[in-house]
Amino acid sequence: MIKKTIIAIATIAVMAPTMALAKDHDRNNAAISYSGPVDTVTVAELLENTSMFTERNAVVEGKLIKQIDAETFIFSDGTKEIQVELDDDIHMPQTIDATTKVRLFGEYEGGNTPEIEVDRIQLL
Repeated sequence: MIKKTIIAIATIAVMAPTMALAKDHDRNNAAISYSGPVDTVTVAELLENTSMFTERNAVVEGKLIKQIDAETFIFSDGTKEIQVELDDDIHMPQTIDATTKVRLFGEYEGGNTPEIEVDRIQLL
C-alpha cells in the first residue's frame, strides 16, 4: 500500500509542472481581436519584386476569388491577383465566398509562382 502511495505522489510531482506549463502556453496563444488600422500592402507592390530570394511579411486586404485546392486560392485586392496558401490550422467559423472581404496576414515569397503563405485570416 505504501509503495502505491509513493508511486502516486511521484507521478503527481512529475506531472504537475507539465500541466501548469501547458495551461500557460494556451493562455499566451489566445488570439487578439483587433479592429483598428493595420499597415497593408497591395499585391501590385508585392509583385514588383519576384526574385526567388524575396521574402517579406505582408498584410493584404481583398477577396479569395478562386479555390485551386484544399489550401491554395487566388487572391485579388483589386490591383492584381496572387496565389495564396492557407496554413492548415486556419479554420473559419463561417463559410466565405468570392464576395467576402478578408485581411490576410502572412509571408510573401517571390519565385516562379509568387505567393503569400497565410498564417491568419480576418473577416472585414
